[in-house]
Amino acid sequence: MTSSLRAKIFFLLIIFFLPSAFVFANEEGSTLKIISPKNGEITGTSIEIKYELQKGTQGDHVHAYVDGKYQKGFKGKVTGLEYGKRAIVLKVANSDHDVLATSAMVEVEVK
Repeated sequence: MTSSLRAKIFFLLIIFFLPSAFVFANEEGSTLKIISPKNGEITGTSIEIKYELQKGTQGDHVHAYVDGKYQKGFKGKVTGLEYGKRAIVLKVANSDHDVLATSAMVEVEVK
């Protein structure tokens, strides 16, 4: 295997396997970071999601999704989670509730 191929594989692994709670930002300047729960954490069926949102020129608040399903009325807690691995995604939205490009994700195990 050439060093060039190794470098490409290493780069792809970094992109796909970086912990998802890192800060993500888009061109409008919002940043979002999930503080807790941590990636891979074992949780109960109700989880308080702690996050840091720095609003950009359009970012106003976040929308929450569990396994791709919108969590209407999200105010920092998701409840009624089914057992198993769950992906929790927060997405920055503007004041009209249009979702922007900035998001953060964490995967948990509900037991």
